[in-house]
Amino acid sequence: MYLSPRQSEIIQLAKDNGRVLVDDLASHFQVTPQTIRKDLNDLCDQRLLSRIHGGALFPSGIENLEYEARRKIAADEKDAIGQAAARIIPDNASLFVNIGTTTEAVGKALLDHKGLMVITNNINVANRMRVYPDMEVVIAGGVVRGSDGGIVGEAAVDFIRQFKVDYAVIGASAIDHDGALLDFDFREVKVAQAIIANARHVILVSDQTKFERTAPVRIAHLSQMDTFITDHCDIPSIRKICAESDVQLVETKRPAP
Repeated sequence: MYLSPRQSEIIQLAKDNGRVLVDDLASHFQVTPQTIRKDLNDLCDQRLLSRIHGGALFPSGIENLEYEARRKIAADEKDAIGQAAARIIPDNASLFVNIGTTTEAVGKALLDHKGLMVITNNINVANRMRVYPDMEVVIAGGVVRGSDGGIVGEAAVDFIRQFKVDYAVIGASAIDHDGALLDFDFREVKVAQAIIANARHVILVSDQTKFERTAPVRIAHLSQMDTFITDHCDIPSIRKICAESDVQLVETKRPAP
């Protein structure tokens, strides 16, 4: 669904502040409270915000966002992260690509590569890459999650463990300031852990909104990654972990000093 410029700015304000209030937004945009309520209702219907009395919250906690809604959040940032990851991965490499909208952006950026063997539990990645003759696409078996086309469960874990690849591209639903990488579905986490264990170089891809969210299931720790690609990281503890653990931190968009 199309988002108006005002609705996009409302989402950004909610990300920055955790919540937005009807009266404050009406004053900020110089429109009526009724207009703002309609915007908030539309955004909540799309699961981009969660309604509260007098305003709305940016979603976090144990409830994940709908997949199409997640695609819209930080879309340009995800594309830039995808391009940065693609520059690290050479032609003729083998790699895992995990579930997620940011990992899908990496898959899109890899389409010009030659001779890749791509093993994935992400139907969307497999479907996009399968038509390219220079790609060998191998898809995991298991339970297909209807919400996002992710393949999860023990069968997928067993399948992943058959391989040892050059690179793995993984995402996370949330990144705690202590470096914990978190997700919502323990079945997905098991697959991600198998991917990490069976790759020589692990690339974490995540935009900075993941620092503002929480999720209940631990995937791994940032120190276990080889490369972390994000749009910008201004969390001192995260930067310290990368420096002390020899994790290459790649930022695609640094703010002007």
